[in-house]
Amino acid sequence: MKIPILDLKKQYKGIRLEVDRALRKVMAEQDFVLGKELDTLEKEIASYCHTRYAAGVASGTDALILALRALGVKEGDEVITTPFTFFATAEAVSIVGARPVFVDIDPKTYNMDPGLIEDKISDSTKAVIVVHLYGQCADMDPIIAIVKRHNLKIIEDCAQAVGAAYKTKRAGSMGDAGALSFFPSKNLGAFGDGGMVVANDLALAERVRLLRAHGSPGRYIHTMIGTNSRLDSMQAAVLRVKLKYLDGWLKTRRENAEYYNKNLSSLPLEIPYVPDANVHTYHLYTLRVREGSSELIRFLASAGIEARTYYPVPLHLQECYASLGYKRGDLPEAEKAAQETLSIPVYPEMTLKEKDFVIAAIKDFF
Repeated sequence: MKIPILDLKKQYKGIRLEVDRALRKVMAEQDFVLGKELDTLEKEIASYCHTRYAAGVASGTDALILALRALGVKEGDEVITTPFTFFATAEAVSIVGARPVFVDIDPKTYNMDPGLIEDKISDSTKAVIVVHLYGQCADMDPIIAIVKRHNLKIIEDCAQAVGAAYKTKRAGSMGDAGALSFFPSKNLGAFGDGGMVVANDLALAERVRLLRAHGSPGRYIHTMIGTNSRLDSMQAAVLRVKLKYLDGWLKTRRENAEYYNKNLSSLPLEIPYVPDANVHTYHLYTLRVREGSSELIRFLASAGIEARTYYPVPLHLQECYASLGYKRGDLPEAEKAAQETLSIPVYPEMTLKEKDFVIAAIKDFF
């Protein structure tokens, strides 16, 4: 049996008629860029994320970059974030000319440890990017308190966490801005790249809209230096169809995760930890194996099951950030997590037979 980490063909099969109809509508109207589909999607995503505004952009990376620019982060500034995330989180900081400053993670949730943030704040610190990793919100109350105390900005990287909640508040609604990714593998994925910035401040949303379209409020008029980062109507149409199914897909992901929890908790591994305040979306179902995680990945692969480590090299140890001066041992929890975690398939379309096959293989390994 072959079980991939994600099966988008199964997902498409279930919604094919609706998606095809939506795409044909866009083609018939020939309204491809900054059109009605995007306007409607922005309203729907803002409503879903419990924010007032949303601005579609070309990718999740651009969502971070434009949010930083719209918040005034610039060359010479510092932005605090986590080293245990996809590269784009820190890359966006570097692209706007700022310096990423890394804070170690909580070893149970893998999100940024709020207790370590304040020691990293300097006169150059302008913002904090909080990543809601694997589909679970970080511990936001203490982070927001620190940010307010130091008059900083906060961006939520929600690339993996659309639909997640912290104390009834949706991911993306708690900071100055939230950055969403619609990369195809995400729980809400497009048929290509795409992203969105969500916010409660109209001025911020308008700055993102200017920046995404060459800084232009009107044809051939440019009030700032922007870029070309527009979520096109074809992607918006696909996302509008998928958004209707998202809550159902997330419910099934949680059910799949609970099934794994019940069947794997007796083994010498750690199942995902979810604080009472959180609603997890299980973009990834991540196990921790203190010894032998890479061997388990290889064992599962030999059985036809795809498993991966997200992420095997923390950002502070990436070659391109050598100039920042970090060395191995500086952020020990992130470094250990990179060696000891692996994610297994949890996508909504998994059958009971497939889940049992994964469970049996893990039990066979131990």
